[in-house]
This record gives sequence, C-alpha cells and structure tokens, in this order.
Amino acid sequence: MKVAMEHKTIPEPVITVVGEILGLHYYHHRRLETLFVEYGAPGEPPLGNCVTKCTEWLKRCNVDPDVDPFAVLGGVLKEFMESKADHEQSERVHRILAKYGLSYHPGGQILGAVSGTPTRSLRKVLEARDLAAVEVEFQRALATVELDPPAGVTAACSLIEALCKAYIEDEHLELPSKEIIKDLWRVVSKDLGLAPGSLVDQDINRILSGMLSVVDGIGALRTHVGSAHGHGRAMYSLEPRQARLAIHAAHTLATFIVETWEARKINSHT
Repeated sequence: MKVAMEHKTIPEPVITVVGEILGLHYYHHRRLETLFVEYGAPGEPPLGNCVTKCTEWLKRCNVDPDVDPFAVLGGVLKEFMESKADHEQSERVHRILAKYGLSYHPGGQILGAVSGTPTRSLRKVLEARDLAAVEVEFQRALATVELDPPAGVTAACSLIEALCKAYIEDEHLELPSKEIIKDLWRVVSKDLGLAPGSLVDQDINRILSGMLSVVDGIGALRTHVGSAHGHGRAMYSLEPRQARLAIHAAHTLATFIVETWEARKINSHT
C-alpha cells in the first residue's frame, strides 16, 4: 500500500514577504507569469496587481496536493536571490525563512522543508509541555543561524541547558554546583538512566555515549565561537552549515530527553 507523504506548506508570513518583494522587484505581469509557470505553479494566473499575483499563486501552491510548494518557492526566488540585485531585500528573504527553520540555497533549493526534521518534531514536543524557556531558545536558534551562526550555537547550547534545568526543577533534583551544559546533562542523564554503562543493550549504549560527545561538542563550540563569550584576535569564522549541525544535534538530543521523560511518567502510572 502506498503511504501518502505529508504535504508541507509555506508559512503565511513567508508568502507575504516573498510576494511583496517579488511583485515589486519584477513589476511586470508577463514576466511574473512566465516565472511562476516555469517552476510549476498551478492554474491560470491570479487576478490583481503584481504583489497580489505572487502572493495568491504561492497560497494556491499550498493547497494543491500535486504541487511541491517549496520547489515553486525556490524556483521563483532563484533569479532574484542569486542576481544580488537588491542585497537589503534578499537579506529580508533570508531572515523570514530563517524564522521558520528554512533557508535558501543556490539553485533554488529551500532547505528545512522536509518532513520529520528534528526542529519540527521538537517544536511539537515543546508545545505539548509547559517549557517556555526551552521554546525561547529553540526559536532563537532558528532565527539566528543564517545571519549570525555564533548566536545560533549559543542558542543551541542554551536550549539543552534550559531543558536540563526544567527537568531538574520538575523532578526536584539538586542542581550541580556549576550550571554548565556538561554538569547539567550529567544530572539529567543519570536520573533518566541514560548514563553510558547503565543499559545492557550495547548498541543503545554506544548511541548514548555519542550523545555525551554531542553535549561536550556543543558546549566546547559555544565556548570557542559562540556569541556568549569574548574572543581573541584569531576569531574563527563559523559558517551557517556548521552552526546548523550544532542546532540539529541539540534538537535531536532535546527531543529524546523529553520523550524519555514522558515515557518514564507513563510507565510509572501503569
């Protein structure tokens, strides 16, 4: 039996910003119509001015099950984003995409729109619990990674710290003397039974050992290049893709912590 893929849609604020920028940039109905048709936008051109035409066509892509909205979005943005004709407006596109965990890449690719990404699953997990501090760091990481990679790394580290502190507080555990990511993680992992060596299954043990390395790596990266610390003259130029690695790793770890936390609560009541 064929399993239907989840139909991902372009966030409404992204449509609004992109529609305005492209409509004002091209300001020519025939050029816009050719552009949208070329990249698979469905149906006849919408009525209205150029901004309305762009906006309504992108909305139509969201509701057509036979269309990949992000393929159309990336395609119609390609010429504008790669011509570097208007740096201020192209940065505006980067910012609105980053706000929703998306990013534009050469060739008309919109990354972050695939199903089942750690960022998206973590958002669902956090929404199900009262973890406001964790949600703040999660949103900050997504919003900063493209334009300020060091700030994204700092937020990724703060995300794990905030979650660990929430866990320690809710479970009435004692905070470590140093409230740093490695020590906070040690308390949480021990209480959840995640410390390497506490499980019989060797494969899971190896993964959990790797999780400890992830914690160490994110903390060290924050120290070396994050925005939370001062630096000497030899400042390393961190790229968005490297910051994104730390963010996704932090999100995966955070999701596992919350899911394990939930599973233990369920098991304790059965």
